[in-house]
Amino acid sequence: MDPISASLLVAVATGAGGEMGQQLWAALRGLVRRTPAEEAAQPPAPTTAEAELTSLSEAPHDVERARALSEALSRRAAQDPLFHVDLTRWQHQAQHLRTGDGATTNTVSGGTQNGPVVQGRDFSAINFNAPSQG
Repeated sequence: MDPISASLLVAVATGAGGEMGQQLWAALRGLVRRTPAEEAAQPPAPTTAEAELTSLSEAPHDVERARALSEALSRRAAQDPLFHVDLTRWQHQAQHLRTGDGATTNTVSGGTQNGPVVQGRDFSAINFNAPSQG
């Protein structure tokens, strides 16, 4: 399982994406706080990630707290196969939330372009009709 990016955790903790972000945060809280029935008779895992989750919820923009949560989630997933499966499922759902750290895919097709073609992401203040400076 790939580690969960700190920027994704910050985005979810701050409610980015509106309702989707809020639902993802609630789902992560529930996942971290739950004790599977199969493990109820066993002592709790030494790494639950609950302290790190609480810490990030107190300062949701703190990237270092998000990194600490990511590391704690990875440790718990390595110790708990059921948690690993559920966290992987959560991570796949969370990939649909735009965090600003994702990949960009650009495609130009359909013949010849007879003008400027700009490829990239998150542009601002682009003007193709600016007077030439000479």
